[in-house]
Amino acid sequence: MFSKHNQKKDVLQYFVHEVSIRGRVLHKKVVRAKFMQVVVLAGGVGSRMRPWTQSIPKPLLPMLDKTLLEHVVGCLPEHLVDEVVVAGGYKVDMIEAYFKEHDVPFDVRIVPEDSPLGTGGALGNCRDVVSGTFACFNGDIISSLDASNLLDLHQRSSSIGTLGLWEVEDPTRFGIVGLDDEQRITRFKEKPTPEEVFSNLINAGSYVFEDDIFDWMPHGKHSIERDIFPKLAAEGLLSGQSFDGYFIDAGTPNAWNDGVQACIKHHRYSKGHVVGDTWFENPAERHKSILQSMVSQGSRVDNASIVRSTLLQDVHIGQDSQINNCLIGRGAQIGASCRLTDVIVDHGAFIPAGTVLESGRWPPEQNA
Repeated sequence: MFSKHNQKKDVLQYFVHEVSIRGRVLHKKVVRAKFMQVVVLAGGVGSRMRPWTQSIPKPLLPMLDKTLLEHVVGCLPEHLVDEVVVAGGYKVDMIEAYFKEHDVPFDVRIVPEDSPLGTGGALGNCRDVVSGTFACFNGDIISSLDASNLLDLHQRSSSIGTLGLWEVEDPTRFGIVGLDDEQRITRFKEKPTPEEVFSNLINAGSYVFEDDIFDWMPHGKHSIERDIFPKLAAEGLLSGQSFDGYFIDAGTPNAWNDGVQACIKHHRYSKGHVVGDTWFENPAERHKSILQSMVSQGSRVDNASIVRSTLLQDVHIGQDSQINNCLIGRGAQIGASCRLTDVIVDHGAFIPAGTVLESGRWPPEQNA
């Protein structure tokens, strides 16, 4: 038996799948049969990841064999994603060109912003291209969330928005929610003071929305967390679901390496090889002194120690150097006997032999 039920504007469809023997129905299941749009909020310039992001927009930075944007979208099963709408204003031409040239399982549309609009303004800017039920993700998030479960709750709850939630010890840097027994969000408070904390469940930057949310959003710059979510929560129009596993805001160098390790541990790659806890794009570059790291194609390590670091393409690390918790940009050359800890090295940079540097950026003028 096959029957279709059209959701809003044909964005999401379902069919009823029956298993039967001799005419007797044993199992009936509603199965998603079509696609939905995904909005990725990528409006920032990636200042915490400079100098990497001065030439490469953060959504295109490679984490193992995929871009950060592909990992963000990856919390939805591939067969559910029809189109990814990137809401951003920084180097969006590069993002558009990249996805025109590379084979990915979804279409990419850019909705540019001429000036910073905040999270609410960036999403509201998409109101003319997004319809029906859609997903929305912050552009830095690497997590274990299965957003199809979020979608299931959303369909059951009849909410305008359904939020992925994560539990933390200190929620003061995040938006917190009050959640009742029916998974309805009763309160929302963005970045509370310690005295204002009423929950350790935080907004994990992953949502399923109805396009009705645009009716609640003004035009222009605003914050969805400060201006929209509290109003929707007060009206009983938000639901939430917590998840276990891992949740990483990969927008800082240290968190980027956390994201690399999570992707290695949970097999979030389709090319390359993992030896121990390190991913090598080229298996010939395996090295016993490289631990908890990512080593991209064309990189060469001359008997050096690499720990918890990311080496992009065509990097050369000189003899007896020690690299710890660093991000080394494409084509960078690190001389012999260097000691680098917590450093971001620009693409194409050269670091002289014997350099010792703890924290910061290279070239040195990037620290200004």
